[in-house]
Amino acid sequence: MSWPDHHSILYALGTFLGGIAVLMALPALADFVTGHGNWTAFVAGMGVTGGAGGAMILAFRTKRKPVIGRREGFLLITLSWVVTCGFSALPFMLSHEALGFADAFFEATSGLTTTGSTIMTDLDGESHGILLWRALLHWVGGIGIIVIAVMMLPYLRVGGMQLFRAESSDKSDKIRARASEVTWEIFSIYAVLTLLCAVSFILAGMPLFDSVCHAMSTIATGGFANKDASFGHYGSPAIEWVTTLFTLIGGMTFALMARAVWHGDWRGIARDTQTRWYFGYMIACTVLVTLWQIIMNGRPFESALRSSAFAVVSLGTTAGFVAEDYTLWGTFPSALFIVLLFVGGCTGSTTGAIKIFRFCILGSFAKWQMRSLVHQHRVLLPTYNGVPVTDDVVRSVIGFIVLYLFGFAILGTGVAAFNVDMTTAFSGVAQALGNVGPGFGTVIGPAGNFSTLPDGAKWLLSAAMLLGRLELLTVLVLFTPTFWKG
Repeated sequence: MSWPDHHSILYALGTFLGGIAVLMALPALADFVTGHGNWTAFVAGMGVTGGAGGAMILAFRTKRKPVIGRREGFLLITLSWVVTCGFSALPFMLSHEALGFADAFFEATSGLTTTGSTIMTDLDGESHGILLWRALLHWVGGIGIIVIAVMMLPYLRVGGMQLFRAESSDKSDKIRARASEVTWEIFSIYAVLTLLCAVSFILAGMPLFDSVCHAMSTIATGGFANKDASFGHYGSPAIEWVTTLFTLIGGMTFALMARAVWHGDWRGIARDTQTRWYFGYMIACTVLVTLWQIIMNGRPFESALRSSAFAVVSLGTTAGFVAEDYTLWGTFPSALFIVLLFVGGCTGSTTGAIKIFRFCILGSFAKWQMRSLVHQHRVLLPTYNGVPVTDDVVRSVIGFIVLYLFGFAILGTGVAAFNVDMTTAFSGVAQALGNVGPGFGTVIGPAGNFSTLPDGAKWLLSAAMLLGRLELLTVLVLFTPTFWKG
């Protein structure tokens, strides 16, 4: 039996914790400047997190380069998210809110996985530090999952992601330099979009602090808001349109946007099959819900279009922002929105759920199957972006979707076992796996939150968030004997 290189993994974990400790300085400063006592919670959190990270760095640093192979990659990705969520929960526990560990871990996990589900009930009265910390968790988690999706998952061949394997997944020094360049290009786009979003919110009439926090949540397609009523608090059509626009951008492939901006390949976005289907299904769903609202609910055109676009984009990109209670619109919108919980945006974006490219692969495979029935002697292959797709990719995509639905059934049943009603249990798991935010029903719907759920249900939903964010297989492979046998 050969074990993964634990020195490299623990050294990397120490580095991540060091970064989280530094990040805690910002909300500490925000609360100190505004005179709120929660700043001490962030200072204490910095001490514990930085101390643990520093000890790991000193204990496991070596003169040789860290070895991050395939097994180390699987283990590092999972441990980094679990450990980071645990330490990120400290400010919620040590602050005046004094959340229990189950609640604090749930909130931190929801933040870092860009889910947006919350157990906090009085956001309007929260300190600036806590609100900023929630937004920062979204923002860091968003860029983190983009980098993992571009650099790691294709190399680990998770859920069909090998389709996007490029030079950046290789190991040579030249390719490592290119990977660093790509990471910087993506981060710069991410940061600039966040800045533009914040400025747009300010111009739309949102206060400065709320604009900064909501910009980080919006680009990360996260869902955390500074108010209990989310964006419904502002009652501003302009703010809703800004949110819809930047959330839609956040659901696109950041690598394509970086290539367009830095290398002038704007046509690459238009040529991408996934992007075309992404915008196509967003527009189609918006039109359908708009027509329903006009015909069945008698709403004026502008109000129907704005509210429909906001809800469709918010749920379709797994952002989960709320401007009004869309479950009151009628049966058709509610049914459509349940479907959106499973779809998601583009791969290489901040969105969760199954993602568009997998549906593209499935559609191409189904088309190939039907053509093969008619033309049995012709050699026909499923394609993606005009390139034939290998059996390995198709099997990975089908396996991922089957596992995703199986996990939904098992976890939904598990949550229901804590005496949670069926609507809450299964919509809660659907949103957690998809990293969406709100569920359906009176408890966790757009007008509620997760505070009243039993601790056991919260732990299962936290696990579902991590499973969904890390593409399931990345985590589940750790529980197979073959992984540890090497």
